[in-house]
Amino acid sequence: MTVTASRRTGARFAAALLFTTSLAAPAIAGTVTGTVTDATDTRSLQAAQLRIAELDRVAESDRDGSYRFADVPAGTYTIEARYIGAATVRQEVVVPDEGTVVADIALGTSDAGIIVIGQRANLSSSLSRQREADGTTSVLTRDAVGQFPDQNVAESLRRLPGINVLNDQGEGRFVSVRGLDPNLNSSSINGTRIPAPESDIRAVALDVISSDLIESIEVRKTLTPDMDADTIGASIEINTVSAFDRQEDLLTARIEGSYNRLSDDLSPKGSFDFSTRISDEFGISGGFSYYERFFETDNVEADSWTTGDNGNDYAQDLEYRDYDVERERISASLSADMRPSDTTTVYIRGVFSQFDDQEYRRRLIFDLGDFDAVSAVAGNQVQFSDADEEIAVERDIKDRFERQRVYSLTIGGETETGPWTFDWAGSWSRSSEFENGSIDPATFARDFDGDGFVVGFDYNDPQIPAYSVISGGALFNDPTEFELDEIELTALSDARDEEFMLRGNVAYRIPAGSGDFTIQAGAQARWREKRFDGNVEFYEDATGTFTLADVLGMSTYRLAAIDPVPSYGGARDYFTGNFGQFELQPIDSQFDSAVGDYRNNEDIYAGYLLGRWDSDTLRVIGGVRVERTENEISANRVELIEEGATFNGMVLDDDIVVVTPNNFERDYTDWLPSLNVRFEPIDNLVFRAAGYRSLVRPNLGDLAPRFAVEQNDDDEREGEFGNPDLLPYEAWNFDAGVEYYFASNGAISANLFYKDINNFIVDFFDDDGGTYNGIAYDEAVIPINGESADIFGIELSYSQAFTFLPSPLDGLLFQANYTYTDANGTVFDEDGNLRNIPLPASSQNTFNVVLGYEKGPISLRLAGTYRDIYLDELGGDAESDRYVDDHFQLDASVRFQATENIQLFWEWVNITDAPYFAYQNFGGQRRLLQYEEYDWTMKFGARVNF
Repeated sequence: MTVTASRRTGARFAAALLFTTSLAAPAIAGTVTGTVTDATDTRSLQAAQLRIAELDRVAESDRDGSYRFADVPAGTYTIEARYIGAATVRQEVVVPDEGTVVADIALGTSDAGIIVIGQRANLSSSLSRQREADGTTSVLTRDAVGQFPDQNVAESLRRLPGINVLNDQGEGRFVSVRGLDPNLNSSSINGTRIPAPESDIRAVALDVISSDLIESIEVRKTLTPDMDADTIGASIEINTVSAFDRQEDLLTARIEGSYNRLSDDLSPKGSFDFSTRISDEFGISGGFSYYERFFETDNVEADSWTTGDNGNDYAQDLEYRDYDVERERISASLSADMRPSDTTTVYIRGVFSQFDDQEYRRRLIFDLGDFDAVSAVAGNQVQFSDADEEIAVERDIKDRFERQRVYSLTIGGETETGPWTFDWAGSWSRSSEFENGSIDPATFARDFDGDGFVVGFDYNDPQIPAYSVISGGALFNDPTEFELDEIELTALSDARDEEFMLRGNVAYRIPAGSGDFTIQAGAQARWREKRFDGNVEFYEDATGTFTLADVLGMSTYRLAAIDPVPSYGGARDYFTGNFGQFELQPIDSQFDSAVGDYRNNEDIYAGYLLGRWDSDTLRVIGGVRVERTENEISANRVELIEEGATFNGMVLDDDIVVVTPNNFERDYTDWLPSLNVRFEPIDNLVFRAAGYRSLVRPNLGDLAPRFAVEQNDDDEREGEFGNPDLLPYEAWNFDAGVEYYFASNGAISANLFYKDINNFIVDFFDDDGGTYNGIAYDEAVIPINGESADIFGIELSYSQAFTFLPSPLDGLLFQANYTYTDANGTVFDEDGNLRNIPLPASSQNTFNVVLGYEKGPISLRLAGTYRDIYLDELGGDAESDRYVDDHFQLDASVRFQATENIQLFWEWVNITDAPYFAYQNFGGQRRLLQYEEYDWTMKFGARVNF
């Protein structure tokens, strides 16, 4: 629904508002400003609570430590300042009839370690910001010398309440909040939305920027009207370093090495970051980080589980995969902060990140698709003989180089004058993922048919099925028997995501009795374009002489014997050196090149109006936000029709590809009310409640009208479709919680949350046939909206620095949190019946425990994190659903302050050697889909502060 108001009506309302607020302002009043720092004047303290005791008015210090009370009646007052881990400070201030009085406040003691350095500094800073937040928030911060609790941001975020991190090849990448799918979160850097480098998704990998450049990460689990509404899990806000974060200059450098036991390689890392105030009104900050990581993973995957005619279950496809990977990450940031006047601040912040991934993957593949039954069976051991059916064996190599880049540039400012506050920002961000020239893969194949080849598989270990060659081993192990089947060349894979943003906000504060009432309004526009352009080429060896023996290498695989395998670069070298003997396969090349291309222009226009009440005990924020979304989407309908199939009433004499461009437009408007209440009846006891409506827009790739159909010579049509009619997730969210902050450095909290979600999205496999967007199919995969989903959960957290214990126990720290999430929805199965499912990527139980010790030059941490099983992909029925097994990981770290400026550190990551295991519940048993091992990694190095 659209509402239009006349300019005359708006002008009358504005005049009435100004008249009313002018009456509310005191006739004789001054302004109180100041800065909150630690007692050593090292760091500005954000989220200190300031209170004028006689007026019950409160304010919160910003990230530069500044605070401001406007329209304070002339008189003498007491300002109270509170910060977690420090004693309350009271300071008297005399306010003149007009003008500004400055009251700077120092908290803590001269012992810098209490507030600004080390694990306790991280804890006190995070808890202070959590306590003063408008809604339920978890915070991760660096200390005054730029240290996170862990060397990796992903590992640090694991420790926060309700947070878990999903791994990719042993590295934490995507954030799950309260057990929910990472796609239900939003992420930003310095207030600028981060576009996703990957071609199809919105979720942003956590390692998009190095931890060395990050000042803090806020995970905001409830929304207010001034926030973007496109999140159901949380809004993850990453902030880089500002020159005004510290009172003193900062220059640090770090050199690090890491060793992975599986790869037996040493990986280097180096970084530096700085912050300096050139004057009281201008400062610059930034940093640079370089990281090169060598690692290996051993993987085994199975697919197409079936029950044979003789009643035995087996996988028709089994793959043993050997990964050898080199990753290089370069990150840089640069910021400038200035104060052109006493009332105005302006900033410019830029971030660049480049992520290179060179992956070599060798596979041994068994294709048993021709079998209707096993040849022999003994318990969980089955055998297949080529005397019964053909057995296809492939040995291949993927040689892929991929580069991701992320750019972000933000400029903004804020002006506070009298009761008015104006802030504005503009930004540009772009991400890309680029490949050209990847071999993905080069496949060498041998079909065994009547050659005396018999292979057996032992399923006694459900995670790692063992294979054995019963007979025909000489042929199986002879590389000259495996001729090149084809080379798939990724000539181009170019994904780009770019966004421009403008926003502005205005607020008017009215002192009223024992608090302040604020009226605030704002508007924002975001213009986004995401596109993908691919070009895939398939080649065959025209001479038929190229075999595996020409490019023989040696595997590094440990789960089974997969040799002979191709060498890393041999297939590429042979292909480029003998390019003339290879023939392009035009049909497959044309089909794969056209099927992935798309462009999605998404424009979002938003506005909001809110009212806010602040007193020393009560904060209420209520209002409404409206967001209008407009999409223009283009892609291709691509049909591959084989020789002998019927097309337009004719039987074809050859394969053909038919490409038809598709274009869709759509728009919709959402009204999103919200209410947040924070009540602190006594110091440090905080009650919270929130209710709000939010949405998550579908993945841009799922929206693209990419309609791919393959029709065989029996006129059977298999399809894979995008869905431009997908509706966004829509959710009503309710939170209620209580938090108690100890007089010492610590807190305990409990939060209940409930989410009522409509239109959640799943990939649906339909093998009953039908018609979609006018396209007939016999079976297809289509992203669809589910019916509804209810999410209920509880989040418990306890943190404590035991400084009150006698020495040496006063150095102990403890953190623990647990989250229970019950997330269920309903979808249609392949027979058209409703069935209940857990929401994809939703873990029912997560917990984190950290035991730390910090005293003198020693800092120790032992951290464990657990995540329950979750649904990864939805199949046509319950037996086809893909689940990921539970995961427990234990990490340890040691830091030693060798001198005042030099710190040595050591970390042990994944001590428990936790693997990745995905399965389906087929035939009443957990059947392997994917198993992967990474082993542990040790990191060591030195940090120097200048």
